[in-house]
Amino acid sequence: MTPGKPAVLFGLATLIGATLGVNAVFAQTQHAHVHGQLKLDIAVEGPTVVISMESPLDNIVGFERAPRTDAERQTVEDAAATLRAADKLFLIDPTANCKLGPVELQSAVLGWGKQATTAPADAHADLDATFAFNCTNATAAKFIDVGLFTAFKGPRQIDAQIATAQGQFQRTLKRPNARLAWGK
Repeated sequence: MTPGKPAVLFGLATLIGATLGVNAVFAQTQHAHVHGQLKLDIAVEGPTVVISMESPLDNIVGFERAPRTDAERQTVEDAAATLRAADKLFLIDPTANCKLGPVELQSAVLGWGKQATTAPADAHADLDATFAFNCTNATAAKFIDVGLFTAFKGPRQIDAQIATAQGQFQRTLKRPNARLAWGK
């Protein structure tokens, strides 16, 4: 490791932990999920951009249960691969010079992540994800082009909360608009 890298990794881990904690509180205060809508929480701090996503599983794979057929299992695998390639889904303002870092996917019904348990068959299943980007100039970012509408059929609206050193912003995207912009 290079000097300073442990501090950056610790800072990133702290930011991800704080974002997940905020998401847990936020999720507890929200109503049931709505098909076609998903939520993004974006934090731009220090050398990182962290994007947390909360979505009904139906938006991503077309159903809200464990896959039953080979075709459904393939759909889940394809969705996971698309989400893990988050640098293709979230094109951060090039002036920030960001590279994809850790990606965390969680879905109880799919057996992903810490919340992996057996969910009731009739449950409304969600998919939560955290995408971390390491940047040389994160605070220079003024927009993110979001590719979720083209990558997945289900999302029709994205509600985003963005926290940066310049302030906090709320934005809503509806098909076909894909750019989340903030600041001046």
